[in-house]
Amino acid sequence: MTKKSDAYRRRLPIGAEVIPAKGVHFRVWAPKRKKIEVVLEKGPHGTAPGAGAAIELQSEKNGYFSGLAADADEGSYYRFRLDGKNLLFPDPASRFQPNGPSGASLVVSPESYQWTDQDWAGIDMAGQVIYETHIGTFTQEGTWEAAARELAELKDLGVTLLEIMPVADFPGRFGWGYDGVNLFAPSRLYGYPDDFRRFVAAAHEHGLGVILDVVYNHLGPNGNHLKQFSDAYMTDRYPGDWGEPINFDGKNSGPVREFYLANVRHWIEEYHLDGMRLDAVQSIFDASEPHILREIADTIRASAGKRSTVIIAEDEPQQARFLKAKKDGGFGLDAMWNDDFHHSAMVALTGRNEAYYTDYQANPQEFVSLAKYGFLYQGQLYKWQGKRRGSPTFGLPRFAFVNFLQNHDQIANSGQGLRCHLLAGPGRYKALTALLLLGPGTPMLFQGQEFAASTPFFYFADHPEEIAVPIHQGRTEFLRQFRSLAIPEIQARLPDPADPATFVRCKLSTQERQEHAHYYHLHKDLLKLRRSDPVLSRSADLELDGAVLGPEAFILRYFAPDDQDRLLLVNLGRDLDLNPAPEPLLAPPRGGELEGSLDK
Repeated sequence: MTKKSDAYRRRLPIGAEVIPAKGVHFRVWAPKRKKIEVVLEKGPHGTAPGAGAAIELQSEKNGYFSGLAADADEGSYYRFRLDGKNLLFPDPASRFQPNGPSGASLVVSPESYQWTDQDWAGIDMAGQVIYETHIGTFTQEGTWEAAARELAELKDLGVTLLEIMPVADFPGRFGWGYDGVNLFAPSRLYGYPDDFRRFVAAAHEHGLGVILDVVYNHLGPNGNHLKQFSDAYMTDRYPGDWGEPINFDGKNSGPVREFYLANVRHWIEEYHLDGMRLDAVQSIFDASEPHILREIADTIRASAGKRSTVIIAEDEPQQARFLKAKKDGGFGLDAMWNDDFHHSAMVALTGRNEAYYTDYQANPQEFVSLAKYGFLYQGQLYKWQGKRRGSPTFGLPRFAFVNFLQNHDQIANSGQGLRCHLLAGPGRYKALTALLLLGPGTPMLFQGQEFAASTPFFYFADHPEEIAVPIHQGRTEFLRQFRSLAIPEIQARLPDPADPATFVRCKLSTQERQEHAHYYHLHKDLLKLRRSDPVLSRSADLELDGAVLGPEAFILRYFAPDDQDRLLLVNLGRDLDLNPAPEPLLAPPRGGELEGSLDK
């Protein structure tokens, strides 16, 4: 027997929710179908499709179907049968898929988890040090439980905020997570939902925030069953770099928006996350008002209640409107990845002035401008793309720019997955590390960077051959934009993303913390200085200026009260003779002297 949705107080508008002492209430949007049944699966882990009881959901006459299954409870396995046929599919809003994207869904009751972080107040963007990590390769075990054992070390290092690469379930035995298809289900590869919750609670115990990287611009090429319920989830009205974009503004887009906003609530409310990193927002298309990104930001903050949150965007064109306040026509996000910083740094480290590095010279003035203005391109012509790039950033706080020397994409784009310390001389690498960690933006490290990990980070994805082969070909073609990677001998050596060995080679060896102790202590000492120095710890609020001192040298100066200024001198070249030194920024404070030095 089923009853209408409004007979029960639901937390989310879709999915399976346990109603204490009554059963499980199901609700799904399926305007493409005339009849929806919940089939309770039998067998171990729901491995006997269609063998259990079937409960027909009632149509709400608006594309939604809902009803109560009295025989279901937390831990029940189920699928939806469509139109009375032998068409069995998982719940689009399944909270867990123990057997992968095409297997049975599992009823999960998030209320049953006993949280211990009631005193956690959340995080603000100012003062953060971000650590990007992929759970499957962060440890040899590749699980939430193993990752939690590293939290104390990260806290001691000086990290304050963990940015977790996407965990929405995807097919196969390994993957980056950017081809997720079950957006409400944390990947079974890393553990159970409560393992994820325990990880977040443990991070909060250590004083670390946790944000999740989410992909709201496309879905993966394998295991996506949304079109079995409605064709309106996707659209062909916009170009898609990785598949069909999401329909946020076309016909029947209302329930699609509701689906994604419910997903935001689910991650923030049920996992106590401290915000999100939004992947490739340039491919989230919405011509309606309010823009879906504004609604996502509002939903994150409302779902967190009294907890403070941060919202970081990745936007390839680097449009400052995402960071501006809503009252000024912006979207009200907190920060954005700064590709300009990375690209200039990589040219300085490697000399590779090719592909999307073409428009960067890595001269001292670029680094001074990056420190002062955040982005380099604020509307100028970008020759590589043949169009203007960026928009003015004046008035934005310095912490709004997330700077990095490496991230998951950029390491993999080196062809052989090499970390940048292996692509550059140690002097330059250490100098730019100092700039990253003491500079005015928000620094971000990629897992293992702090101890100069020797393990590579490749692109890896486990798909069937008919999908894996074109993905490998596409990946190879993409890297041809780099002249140094277009050589046939190099192309032949590019790793196969579908080879399990490619994935295994990327797993970190934490023993290298001791083996590469000098790099580890460099990062640790610089982060301690950033945190404890009375001036550097307030760098976001102080007046800043910079000057070029030579062909490969520059200086940044923080102007502090009581003449406690700080200088950061970076020299990427030969010894610098500063006698004489006709540069005002090198002058000592009134009546004082300059102390300390920074070598190459």
